Amino acid sequence: MIEYQRYIDAVDVWITERPHAVVIAFLLLTAIFAVGFTNISAESGTSQFTEDTPAQDAFDEVNQRFTPPFEETNGSTRLVQSGSNVLTKDELLAMLEAQQRLKERERFRVVSTSSVARIVAQTLDPSATTLDAQIRTLEGATSTAIERAIRTAIAGSGFTDLLSEDFNRQSASASATIGTVEHDVPRGVSQSAGTSGSDPLMDIQTNAQSVVTSVDSDIRVFGSGIVSAEFTNIIFDSLIIVVPAVALLILAFLVFAYRDPIDLLLGLLSLVMAVIWTFGFTGLAGLRFTQMLIAVPPLLLAVGIDFGIHTINRYREERIEGTAIAESMRRTTDQLLVAFFIVTGTTVVGFAANGISDLGPIRQFGLVAAVGIVFTFLIFGIFLPAAKVGADRLRIRFGIPEFGRRPLGSEGSLLGRMLTIGVVVARRAPSALLAVTLLVSVGAGFYATGVDTSFSQDDFLPPEDPPDYIGGLPEPFAPDSYSVTDTTNFLDERFATTQDGSVTIYVDGRLHKDSALESIQRANQDPPPSLTPVDREVDAESILTVIRDYADQSAEFARLIERNDADGDGVPDDNLRDIYDALLDSPYRGQALRYITEDYRCTQVVYSTASDASQDEITRDARTFVDRYRLPAIATGQTIVLQAVSDTILESAIQSLLTALVVTVLFLVLAYYVIEGQPSLGIVNLAPIVVSVALLAGSMRLFGIPFNALTATILSITVGLGVDYSAHFVHRFTDEYTEHTPLYTALENTVRGTGGALTGSMLTTTTGIGVLILAITPILGQFGLVVALSVFFAYLTSILITPSAIVVWDHLCD
Repeated sequence: MIEYQRYIDAVDVWITERPHAVVIAFLLLTAIFAVGFTNISAESGTSQFTEDTPAQDAFDEVNQRFTPPFEETNGSTRLVQSGSNVLTKDELLAMLEAQQRLKERERFRVVSTSSVARIVAQTLDPSATTLDAQIRTLEGATSTAIERAIRTAIAGSGFTDLLSEDFNRQSASASATIGTVEHDVPRGVSQSAGTSGSDPLMDIQTNAQSVVTSVDSDIRVFGSGIVSAEFTNIIFDSLIIVVPAVALLILAFLVFAYRDPIDLLLGLLSLVMAVIWTFGFTGLAGLRFTQMLIAVPPLLLAVGIDFGIHTINRYREERIEGTAIAESMRRTTDQLLVAFFIVTGTTVVGFAANGISDLGPIRQFGLVAAVGIVFTFLIFGIFLPAAKVGADRLRIRFGIPEFGRRPLGSEGSLLGRMLTIGVVVARRAPSALLAVTLLVSVGAGFYATGVDTSFSQDDFLPPEDPPDYIGGLPEPFAPDSYSVTDTTNFLDERFATTQDGSVTIYVDGRLHKDSALESIQRANQDPPPSLTPVDREVDAESILTVIRDYADQSAEFARLIERNDADGDGVPDDNLRDIYDALLDSPYRGQALRYITEDYRCTQVVYSTASDASQDEITRDARTFVDRYRLPAIATGQTIVLQAVSDTILESAIQSLLTALVVTVLFLVLAYYVIEGQPSLGIVNLAPIVVSVALLAGSMRLFGIPFNALTATILSITVGLGVDYSAHFVHRFTDEYTEHTPLYTALENTVRGTGGALTGSMLTTTTGIGVLILAITPILGQFGLVVALSVFFAYLTSILITPSAIVVWDHLCD
């Protein structure tokens, strides 16, 4: 054992003899950290998770290489129109009028538009090239003429792609269509697989909706700017709803736990300080506030509430025996600072284990949460005891009565009798209980292997049908109306492919080799099912597409192709450099540079994907498909990037859990060796945590909760939070178990002494964090549920299993 008491004694001097100095120092630090709030900036969306992934790096390189340097109009807005038949005269006119109204307003920076309505109008009058002219053309056309124009336009390229799958050629009808509007915005917008709140299209598209709504038709605006706006709004709307609910529930349970207004005030002040310190640090460190960090305050509350209740409860145990204020607090801190240190160390390990994740937001979450727990330890381990000493001395001086002197779970109370159930079982059949627990844990762990893994922007967006309580909330709690999920579901249902329904094969090699284009052609001959849209042949766009288009327009270029096509399949296999040179010297240069670089080293091939194919199927098929290319190639695109993140999430969850378990075991063994000279107590301390992790993982599958960006952190967090409960139990037992106190008496004293505080902490934390299920975004609701389950399982296993584990440990040590 190492002598550590002198350090605690030094802290005790400040707490009991200079409490006002401690309080003032902590309040000054709080003011300093509060300044950091002004530096906090928000980051939302999925792009934060995709940064630095190989698939995203390839996707970024594709966008950089194949966007011509002179092109600035890559900001696109989709106008999604629906109705009984969007090909009627009135509906076609409505689309043109919506596009015209957007073009007339300079702030929308419209440079071009396209739609079925424009194609039909130009089919009626080829000279009608402007929106004004096309509107006049349609206004003067009869319904019969418009139907004939539609049937003529069907033969053209791309017409049916803009119509829903229920398009009927005979009746010239469809229930939905998509028009596009291109904006002059900085190049590179909307090119990443994710979307963040910095998207410059946000202002354009959010304001465009009100303009489009003025048209007498069901047309909605959709694009990355709309998604970005909802990503940003959902953070604040969720906080506005959840924070008051959390505060009310926690307040209610803290009133029950403290039963004294002054103690309640001190406890709440300490909780607020922990949050201010943590997010003040976040701002001072220049870290962005992301959706994942919304989960940090509940975790701080979980640990802070536990620390606060234990401090006040343990202090009351001494005071009710008639011990003086200073001595009561000395005895309290002598015991709890050690327990708090163990809890803090293991909890920090649990959070910090997320630092090994390959995903930046998860690493940042682990860092901020770990730092927050250290702050919580300092505030509740030093500030709260000092404030309590100072408050009680002032209470005596001014004659203010105490309202809640009796500790929770005291002998004779109903709670005290219920808490001894674990001790009763430990007296009769401790080994049997541990054997059953082992079987249940193994079964739950095996069942948990079927937990799904997911990652998509839908995790961060509100559901299509928000809960009923959302609609009844008054201002300022009433959230904005959300449309992204509804629109994306509508697009998935009505259209075979959308803008995200594609996979890009990025090829980097000597494209002027004679076999280069032939290898691309051969790869396209037998694509996997997921890269073949339903009822269509493979839909691939590549440099071959541009070569064929130009050959159809230029007889001279067609002859060049023919001279260099040895096998007559329409794909040149000789003198490819001459083919590329001629193409880049033609009017098709701009189109060619979308698929090949000027040094003829890199190319992209874009494949449309089947609408019913899953993200996993598309990724798996695309990665296998890449092997057909003779030149070095990599599969990328939004679907590939998101699936890569999904795979990383599962890996991170497993790696973080194993890291947390291993490091926690080492920490506990070392801590109990240093503190008690009994390293094996560290194993006893960990036993209920392993059970908690297994039960939680099995519950996630039972309740259909997947491993996503936020819940992937929960297994390692469960280790940290779970040790919180078992460490208090085991450490209190070591204090009670002396030469003069028998084993079972020590267990009963432990259960009554610390079990009441654990119960109060569990009830407050599970209900407070469980309120996250009210959050509008699904990922927060799921996280709230799994954290609440984690705390409940940690409490249950500590009360029921730890006594039996201690009994078995004691028998083995004899």
